[in-house]
Amino acid sequence: MTAHDIWTPLLTELDRWQAAGKVARFWLRDDDAIEPTPALEKLLELAANAGLPLTLAVIPASTGEALATRLADERHVLVALHGWSHTNHAGPDQKKQELGAHRAPDIVLGELRDGFAILQRLFGQRFMPMLVPPWNRINGALIAELPTLGLKVLSVYGAAKADSPIKLLNTHVDIMNWHGVRGGRPHAELVADVVAELRTRFDDDAEPIGILTHHLVHDETAWAFLSNLLTETSAHPAVRWASATSLVES
Repeated sequence: MTAHDIWTPLLTELDRWQAAGKVARFWLRDDDAIEPTPALEKLLELAANAGLPLTLAVIPASTGEALATRLADERHVLVALHGWSHTNHAGPDQKKQELGAHRAPDIVLGELRDGFAILQRLFGQRFMPMLVPPWNRINGALIAELPTLGLKVLSVYGAAKADSPIKLLNTHVDIMNWHGVRGGRPHAELVADVVAELRTRFDDDAEPIGILTHHLVHDETAWAFLSNLLTETSAHPAVRWASATSLVES
């Protein structure tokens, strides 16, 4: 299968949207930002060249002025709260969680409050009051308390639940393979996932499609997919890459 063949199913589906006068909404979330790195520079360049908005989930306990200075002029970039320190508090036989039920709620919420204040001070208007839980997991009992911290949006992974007490802006396609090789997933597999998400929204585009990346651990397979995805979609009439704030407000 050639590179062109791999992308044909996506282009065919987008052409179907165009013929029907529909526009699919996409957004890009990248997790674990801390400081300026060559990988971050590559991500920023890809997004800027494609002319699309980017949301960086930043770890407040580990970030500082260096990242704030680097992003000061990146007007297409928003910053979200990525937990506190991205520390796993779950047991060895449990799925990793920082915001789980393994600690008292007041401790977890207190860390989030501190993280919110740090990112608000560092990034100002670039900071969006959205929580991105590390590993996309959070104790359900905490969700109703998030607005008391000033948080207005929660972003995890998978289809949004209709009964959420807070606005959801989720991701749906993770380009990384976290089991085994821990590199980028095969391009044909990822294209199939994006097409599947599009097909579920053809009759009801209620939820934008979130693409999830982790720039610090990308290999060449991951970078190549992201680059190709942006190239194939950014200029297509049936695609709108939107900022997280515009999607929440719409």
